[in-house]
Amino acid sequence: MPMPLPLDGTEALRLLAGVPMGRVVFTRHALPAIRPVNHIVDDGDIVIRTHADAALAAHTRQADPGAVVAYEADAIDPVTHLGWSVVVTGYASLITEPHALARYERLLRPWVDHAMDRAVRIRPGLITGFRLTG
Repeated sequence: MPMPLPLDGTEALRLLAGVPMGRVVFTRHALPAIRPVNHIVDDGDIVIRTHADAALAAHTRQADPGAVVAYEADAIDPVTHLGWSVVVTGYASLITEPHALARYERLLRPWVDHAMDRAVRIRPGLITGFRLTG
């Protein structure tokens, strides 16, 4: 039976950076909304791409210093039940600086066939995670 062992923040971000996809959780119409997205970890921040009409873009546009979100990713083997899970809670904000936006357009290719003209940065405030070991 696997045992959960807590991860420190550095190891959790390292594992998160090693997978291409996760789930962003935010509030929409006072209810939780979850979207699968691809991401990169850049200097300790999580960056995702989105489009102008996306609910997340609207949510982050209106909040200062950013909208509170959670970001989750994992890699758990369905047969052995071994792996890890990481949850980052922090503030998400639209990236508006043109040079930074252009950089993320080069570094992060969306997986969906849709014009993704916005980028969102999640600055971690709380990083939790665990590794499932045998």
